[in-house]
Parts: sequence; structure tokens; C-alpha cells
Amino acid sequence: MEPVYGILLLMALMIYGVPVAWSFAGVLAYFVWAYDTNTTTLFLQGFRGLNSVILLALPLFILAGYLMETGGIARRLITFMEASVKGRRDGLGSALVMTSAVFGAISGTATAAVASIGTIMVDPLAERGYPRPYTSALLGISSLLGILIPPSITLILFGVVTRQSITALFAATVVPAIVLIIGLIIYNKIACKTFLREFDEARAAKPDEYKLTQTDAERDGFWKSAFKAVPALFMPLVILGGIYGGFATPTEAASIAVVLSIVVGFFIYRNLTPKRLITSIVKAGETTGTIIMILLFSLMIGRIMVAESVPQDLTKFVTSLTENKILILLIVNAFLTFVGMIMDDVSVTVVIAPLFMSLMVSVGVDPVHFASIVACSVVIGANSPPMAPILYMACKIGKASIHESVKPALQLIIFVALPVMLMVTYVPSLSLFLPRLLGVY
Repeated sequence: MEPVYGILLLMALMIYGVPVAWSFAGVLAYFVWAYDTNTTTLFLQGFRGLNSVILLALPLFILAGYLMETGGIARRLITFMEASVKGRRDGLGSALVMTSAVFGAISGTATAAVASIGTIMVDPLAERGYPRPYTSALLGISSLLGILIPPSITLILFGVVTRQSITALFAATVVPAIVLIIGLIIYNKIACKTFLREFDEARAAKPDEYKLTQTDAERDGFWKSAFKAVPALFMPLVILGGIYGGFATPTEAASIAVVLSIVVGFFIYRNLTPKRLITSIVKAGETTGTIIMILLFSLMIGRIMVAESVPQDLTKFVTSLTENKILILLIVNAFLTFVGMIMDDVSVTVVIAPLFMSLMVSVGVDPVHFASIVACSVVIGANSPPMAPILYMACKIGKASIHESVKPALQLIIFVALPVMLMVTYVPSLSLFLPRLLGVY
């Protein structure tokens, strides 16, 4: 029962407001006491687990995300995506989704996408008839494309704690990401019809109350916006091309991302200044420090659980309930989604996911396929109450009430994200096709 008490303690500490890293420290202290563990050996094993070259990619991709935000790269991407829809209002939501996808292909973080894209796009969308609660919900879901589209901080952590190929994990979530993008675009096109018609009727009745601010895309037009976006669009091609072309490891690609972000921000777009560079480095350091502390404590927790045969006990318990693979996957889906409602994506990835690895292997689920299942579950959990950290952040930036945003968020989850998760779960080829095609798995 100690593992159950540990998970409940972790949830309770996080709900109470204890910082995530120190919540993990509290659980570690409980396990050390419950299992009477040798802390000297435990800390040695924990620090040894952090001694990984691949982990160097973590702070570098995080820094690249902050540099994109402050260096003007995100703004050019957004302008280009807006211009590509040629002024169609139902296409503005699609532009938000596509911008989040391209942004995720460089930074790998959801929070940076919410901050950058939300700050620029929410107000123009509101002026053109998009309800702020709906826009905030769409922004929250779309920003998590950074978890599915490589490079992904979540997948890097998954690879470290489960000892899987990072390159294979990156390739595994590309097709699920494309399916999610298509689903979001189709849903947005359908949803737009109602609220845009109501907006047009209200605007026709009181035209003086609705004034539009000209966006950069409307001012520059498509070709000028496309020209300005070339350096920004070139970055994901270099980063992903380097990884899958065999020219660079994920860590080296992360270094390239930082260098390109600095060069483009300083010398091409000229939005990046020495002060903003320092600010980005400090923010990236703070974020990295928090994640590394969580990872250290989780690695030690994992060592204790392995020593006490907790994963094996979990496997025996679940298989005693049912040996049906479909039902077992459904149980895992439900549990990951439930835990994701309370815990952040890092916590789910470094603690809960390894706990189920033994069970997944025992029922014939490929570890790389399981990584896709976990990533899709995080997309749902991070936007579902009670905690919903990404949705809360999106509402804050979108100036929308969280209570009003819950309904559109749940609709997006039920009609788009959940079906995608089930497709990924029960159709392994969606995750395994590309890694095998590229020869990285």
C-alpha cells in the first residue's frame, strides 16, 4: 500500500500548493522512512542517473523556446500563419493551431507557446468574433502539440527514465500530432459557424461598437509575411533534418536551435537585445532547475520502487483483474488521464509512466508506442480540471474566465483529443510506422 499512499501524498501536496519539486521531495522522504532505505546509496544512484549526455538537450531546448519568444521568431511565425489563411476568419483558429505546431517543432515546450502565441493572437481573434473562453481553450490544447511534435521536453524525460531511444520517441509522436492538428482544424471550422454568425449579427446591429485593429498579417500581406518568416521556418527544418538525417544527435540539435535563435533574433529580426538574452537565460535556468530537481527525486523514488518490486506487483494486480489487452490499455488510459488532471506533464512522465512500463511490456505493448500513449494522455490531463495548468495559463493570457473556458475545453477534449488518444492506443502503427520507416527503431 506504500506506493498508493505515496501517489496520494504527491497529489495532496500539489493540490495544497506545495511546489512540484518539493512535493516529490516529500514523497521521497516518505518512501525512505517506509522502506528504511539507505540514503547514501540512493543519492549516489540518483545523481548517476542525471549523468546523461542526452539531458544536456533539456536546458538547450528550453532556452531556445524563451529566445523564440523574446527574439521575434514567434511573432513572424504567427504573422505568416495568419497571412496564409488569406483573411478568412474561420482560418484564424487554424492559424493558431498551425503556429503552435511549428513553434513546438523548435522549442518543445507548451508554456512558451501559450505565452508567445496567446499574447499576440488572442486579442485579434476576439476582435474578429472568437469568444475568449473558446480561444483560450483552443490555445491550451494547441500549445501541447509541443509535447507531441519533436523536439519534446516530455519525450526527452521519458527516454531518460525508461532508457529508450530519444530519436525513436521523437519520430513516434509525429503522426499522432498530425492527426491531432487535423482534428483541431476541422473542429474549429465547424465551431466557428455558430459564434461568427452571432458576432456578425451583433456587429450589424451596432457597427460603431466593433472596431478592428489591423494585424501585421493584414498590413504585410502573404508574400511579405512569408519572406519575413523564412528564417523562422528554416529552423525546424535544420533541427529535425539534422536529427533524422543522422547529422546531429538531439543534444547537438538543441545546441543548433539555441545558436540559430540567437543569430536570427539579434541579426535578422533584431528583436533580441543583450538584456532580453540575459532574461531568457535566467528563465531557462529556473525552469531547468525545477525539472532537474523533479527528475532527481523521481529517479530515487523509482529506484526504491524497483527494489521493492512495485512495478511487478502492479502488473500482477492489474492482470489479476483482467488479462484482456484492450481492457488493460483502457485502464491505463483512464489512470494516466486522471493523474494528468492533478499532476503536471513532467510528474506524469517521470513517475507514473515508468511505473506502468513493466505492465505494458507484459501485455505486448512496445515501449515506444507507450510513449505516444503517455504523451496523448498528458494533452488531455493538462487541460482538464481540477488543476489543468495549461488551461489556467491560457485563460490568464486570454483574459477569459476559467469557468467559462471549461466547457469549450471539454468539448475539444471529448470530440478531438480523446478520439486521437484512443486511436493512438489501439492502432500501434500510428506511432511505430515513422520510426521504422526512418530506420531509427
